[in-house]
Amino acid sequence: MQILGIDVGGSGIKGAPVDTETGQLLAERLRIKTPKGAEPEPMAEVVKQIAGFFQWQGPIGIGFPAPIKSGLVMMAANISPKWVGLNADDLFTRITGSDCVMVNDADAAGLAEMKFGAGQGQPGTVIMVTLGTGIGSAIFYRGVLLPNTEFGHAELNGMDAEHYAADAARQREDLSWKKYAKRLDLYFKMMEKLFWPDLFIVGGGISKESEKFLPLLTITTPIVPAQLRNQAGIIGAALAAQRLA
Repeated sequence: MQILGIDVGGSGIKGAPVDTETGQLLAERLRIKTPKGAEPEPMAEVVKQIAGFFQWQGPIGIGFPAPIKSGLVMMAANISPKWVGLNADDLFTRITGSDCVMVNDADAAGLAEMKFGAGQGQPGTVIMVTLGTGIGSAIFYRGVLLPNTEFGHAELNGMDAEHYAADAARQREDLSWKKYAKRLDLYFKMMEKLFWPDLFIVGGGISKESEKFLPLLTITTPIVPAQLRNQAGIIGAALAAQRLA
């Protein structure tokens, strides 16, 4: 099945057609900067622009940086508060003219990694953590997703963990990799004590530089970079749309 996958981020909105049987992108992805303020209508117009670029007329899966329940946006951390309580399924469907299915962005990345990437065939508990503008989380037990976890908002050093340990914090404070790894170590040790997982997978754009910080971590749980890198969110959004269609 072919589905247009969209990965909505705090800094950019990316998309490409996906073959959901193989996990392959069917064209080079298109990235457009997230509109200032990250408000509903402008962001939906960007998704429409991406769909138009690919001349897309089929279903669209959209990974979104918020908990999603039956298409409703439940909270807003790195996007406009105007999203809260909005039926995003309906908004994107109306503006794009295609059937759109929403899914939390970290859940989308996790779905892709579990089917085609680093989590493939992994038993037990696997936690996907995406590091970007914020921190996203996706938890799987025996391959089954527990949706809409928000462990980027767990308290760490008296603040939201993502304000302390997201890649945006590293860039904002111009941290060295060594100093940033110390922050990540605290975060993953907290997650380790809460869940005792069998594997951590680190995703987000920063995963392509994983050799600079993963070896500096001192946790006991195996931790690996996402294999699908910045394509995971796109592929997973398409998988979610296929599953929910």
